[in-house]
Amino acid sequence: MPPTWTGEPCDGASGPPIQVLDPSGQFTADPRFPVDLDDGDLLGLHRDMVLVRQLDTTATALQQQGELGLWASSRGQEAIGVGLAAAVAPSDMVFPSYREHALAWCRGVGISGILGLFRGITNGGWDPAAVGLAVPSIVIGAQVLHAVGYAMGQQLDGGGEATAVVFGDGASSQGDTLEAMVWAASFEAPVVLLCINNGWAISVPAARQSRIPLAQRARGFGFPGLRVDGNDVLAMYAVARAALDYARTGGPVLIEAVTYRMAAHTTADDDMRYRTRAEVDQWQERDPISRLTAHLVDCGLLDDGALAELQHESQRLAEAVRHEVRTMPMPDVRTLGRHAYASDTRASLVPAGVPVAPPAPAVDSAVRATALSAAHG
Repeated sequence: MPPTWTGEPCDGASGPPIQVLDPSGQFTADPRFPVDLDDGDLLGLHRDMVLVRQLDTTATALQQQGELGLWASSRGQEAIGVGLAAAVAPSDMVFPSYREHALAWCRGVGISGILGLFRGITNGGWDPAAVGLAVPSIVIGAQVLHAVGYAMGQQLDGGGEATAVVFGDGASSQGDTLEAMVWAASFEAPVVLLCINNGWAISVPAARQSRIPLAQRARGFGFPGLRVDGNDVLAMYAVARAALDYARTGGPVLIEAVTYRMAAHTTADDDMRYRTRAEVDQWQERDPISRLTAHLVDCGLLDDGALAELQHESQRLAEAVRHEVRTMPMPDVRTLGRHAYASDTRASLVPAGVPVAPPAPAVDSAVRATALSAAHG
């Protein structure tokens, strides 16, 4: 059944976030945002969230052991990436920030692709055209500009695709983000702007950045805004799907996904300097995986045997992550300047007497055109 929401204002932009699955796992349908998923789909969402959390937990431990330079945990936010990934079409494009490990996992990026950037062996991690997912943006808010420009290109191509971009509540205060919203509105670009409001922009609370729900900011730009429970994977899927359907022909939509950053901002951060353990524990009761698990158990789709098998799969993934990270090949220091300068300057970046590898071949306009064509399907 298609969504009945067609862009009109609704209480989802100002009242409680849109929710269909409460923290206890009780399901209440919202006719504006139907959840058209079968049993296999529901189990798939659950599996992806469990495995992404295991990947996140293992990566955090690896960083603490010195195997990764840094890690930005997505613990507690799995429902957002998994729900959005289920809603986007294969030919759509998604632009993430640096915390969207669930999106990368669901779009088919491998372990080395997700973790290579944090190991320091790559500047990207995967081919965006191959998986429909741009490489992570480290510059806060920059990906919103990139996404709107890409969506304008999709609009000119006329293929009916849409773009989604994910950014945090901290990025909502960036000039790049606000400028991108102006362009999106002016040209009615087919883009869904997904703001993850996890309560904290590092140590600055979201309430200090905005006196109104972030979804209401859309009104000032002239396009719809929706507010969804970011810990409810079913609502996340349904709202994202409706927003994407609208964006393909109606223009931009802003979604504020209300969630909580359960871990520190990164492994370099001490979050107990600015928030309390009691606050974190309170949000633990709204855990996205626990609520979907409870729902699936109540529906008879999960039992102890299935949960045990999923736990075994999760442990196998942890072993694979540890092996993959520890066996990643270190990059050749002579490639340090590659793709950074117009001319080959690597000879000045290595000690005297060390031979310099041949320069990388240039990427000509025909290759770029082919890559863009593949990205557009």
